Amino acid sequence: MMENKVVSFFTFGLFLLLAGAISKVFHWSQSNLLMGIGLVFELLAALLFAWKKVNNK
Repeated sequence: MMENKVVSFFTFGLFLLLAGAISKVFHWSQSNLLMGIGLVFELLAALLFAWKKVNNK
């Protein structure tokens, strides 16, 4: 169950980063917001992954 959440957060974060990068090329004003939210999702996925590794110790 926890692995599915990590993968979901990771892939959604990658999608937002990719969408932010594409929108940056087209000079969309919200591109930095998309990239920032994508980074938050990536950080959340990394924290969940680390939390799972620490609890399995």
